[in-house]
Amino acid sequence: MFKAKHLNEIHAFMEKNGIPGRDGWSLPSSKKSFPDGAHYRIEIAGIEHFSNLKAMVNEAKKRKLPVHRAVCTVGGSTYADFDELKDIARLSHDEQIETVMVIGHRKGWDAGSKEMGYPEGIIQGPRHRGSDNVAYWIEDMMRNLEAGIRGFLVYDEGALKLAGKMREEGFIPKETIFKWSVFGGYCSPVGAKLLEELGADTMNPISDVSLPILSSIRTTVNIPLDVYMIIVDSFGGMFRAYEAPEIVRVASPVYFKIEPGTSENDIYKPWISSSWHDDLIRTKVKIAATLREIMERRVPELKLSAQGPKDLVLPVLD
Repeated sequence: MFKAKHLNEIHAFMEKNGIPGRDGWSLPSSKKSFPDGAHYRIEIAGIEHFSNLKAMVNEAKKRKLPVHRAVCTVGGSTYADFDELKDIARLSHDEQIETVMVIGHRKGWDAGSKEMGYPEGIIQGPRHRGSDNVAYWIEDMMRNLEAGIRGFLVYDEGALKLAGKMREEGFIPKETIFKWSVFGGYCSPVGAKLLEELGADTMNPISDVSLPILSSIRTTVNIPLDVYMIIVDSFGGMFRAYEAPEIVRVASPVYFKIEPGTSENDIYKPWISSSWHDDLIRTKVKIAATLREIMERRVPELKLSAQGPKDLVLPVLD
């Protein structure tokens, strides 16, 4: 007859397999950093139009703020025509900004998917339904790759595994990177380890991740953690400005992820004007600059990368 194991035995089994048995309540300082020795970088999400990228670049230069990564077409890159994708790739390359595209129509490809439209069905997350939808997702990635883009958001474990295999075998460029989305719903060290093993190069834990959980994830994986410092109201609307020093201390290397607004469902639509998004992007850069100010006041020993560190994966030009 099986006898249930005690909690201390469960902890020991987890530790034996490289997973912390407890969250990092002691909040030890991370011994890890980016390749340039810096501890944090800036990610601005919501570049829906080429004009938004220009607005972000100009505002960042005005504030002398390095921006290291842009998450683009959050509503889905199918809303951008090929010339716009190439324009985004070209400016990102010229300004030394790593560009991560959200593929497709983000809400899903399958018109027959009804479950996600209901309160309990939405809990499953926006996984792809069937082989057709995985293939459509990859086809839109191919369109972006041809335009020069080399970074993509992923929220489906199966798609990540397949895309990782494509990268490994040279079916897509070997420099391609994959960022795990908050919509994937991961927020544990064992989940982060799985994503790293599947080929994720960077990951978003869920937006309300605690410091002890961040600490436990950091001890388990080496990939950067993309932490929401401000998030849309529909995700809780948190603004963690004064936690920034502790987030970086325990979880370095960290990307500060900046994404204010009402809800992603509201703001990332193709019919919302580019000028409206231009203004929102300038606000995002201002918020990022405020976070830098707090870091420099409180923990000047924790360093922000300069613009264009060599390990960034930039778009490739013709």
